[in-house]
Amino acid sequence: MTTHPAQEPHTHDDDARLHGEYKVPGGKLVVVDLEVANGRFSNVSLSGDFFLEPDEALEDINRALTGLQENSTAADITAAVNAGLPPEAVLFGFSAEAVAVTVRRALSKATGWADHQWEVIPPSVLPTQVNVALDEVLTEAVGAGRRNPTLRFWDWEEPSVVIGSFQSVRNEVDPDGVSKHGITVVRRISGGGAMFMEAGNCITYSLYLPQTLVDGISFADSYAFLDAWVMAALEKLGITAFYVPLNDIATDQGKIGGAAQKRLASGGMLHHVTMSYDIDADKMVEVLRIGKEKLSDKGTRSAKKRVDPLRRQTGLARSAILQAMQDVFTERYGAVETRLTDNELAEARRRVDAKFGTGEWLNRVP
Repeated sequence: MTTHPAQEPHTHDDDARLHGEYKVPGGKLVVVDLEVANGRFSNVSLSGDFFLEPDEALEDINRALTGLQENSTAADITAAVNAGLPPEAVLFGFSAEAVAVTVRRALSKATGWADHQWEVIPPSVLPTQVNVALDEVLTEAVGAGRRNPTLRFWDWEEPSVVIGSFQSVRNEVDPDGVSKHGITVVRRISGGGAMFMEAGNCITYSLYLPQTLVDGISFADSYAFLDAWVMAALEKLGITAFYVPLNDIATDQGKIGGAAQKRLASGGMLHHVTMSYDIDADKMVEVLRIGKEKLSDKGTRSAKKRVDPLRRQTGLARSAILQAMQDVFTERYGAVETRLTDNELAEARRRVDAKFGTGEWLNRVP
């Protein structure tokens, strides 16, 4: 098991110059250089390719950071920067929160993608209940340091509906449609909405990461931050995709997917995405209860028109899209291909028996 330096206790001499960088998703690069003397920030210098008015506001930020305690949280740093800025200040391409992320990175309390050895698990066919259980098992393993941060692509055979952790079974799933089409219904650990998944009709992946990677990044901003590589992969395939807050991935032709997250007390985090490749919209509306309220802010009255599959937009085989995504992730983050261990699979199957395959878990929100 590789232990990354970012996971080890950080020490520094009082005179050591610390350096942190953070590229704001869709924005600019923020850089900070500082020292720590007697447990407080000193000689702070903020820089970057952002825009800031008035010019003097740069020194206001440096002054606001100077003297803060070394153990200041991201929220503490953000609040200090906001309090130190004049009312007329305009920050373009960055924010007080971005400054906080950069400072925390300088202190090695927040990490960047390059601070970790990433692994990729290619698709392998597993029962949907095992796929859901693996999300819990692997998130815990990354949080505990037993596994490097990992991207895992799903595959499955049985037609399934995977509902969010807080969704009501009776409100989300039509029992007649489930019976008619032989659907397996499973509840996952992350929030968000229901996913209709037939073999070959979706592209689903899970990211297992330490929460240090999103330290200081707002819950809302973390979605786009963690999926920047996906947008690059889609761009490579000729699709310009973007996030529709909070967690929908879309193009100008419609929604193509959605994301969900779960953060564990151990420090591990799950970021999970399903994108539609070749969905059977007629079957979907027979299986899922998609009401008017769900569609009220989507600009369409038809559930069938709400999702625009990737097959139609790209003309590519699902395997080609999966490969492009894995290639971009590998190139960006230096990831290496790996596999599930026998112990991880055994633990996932045990949890299917004890939790994910039980009526008690499935119906915890009736």
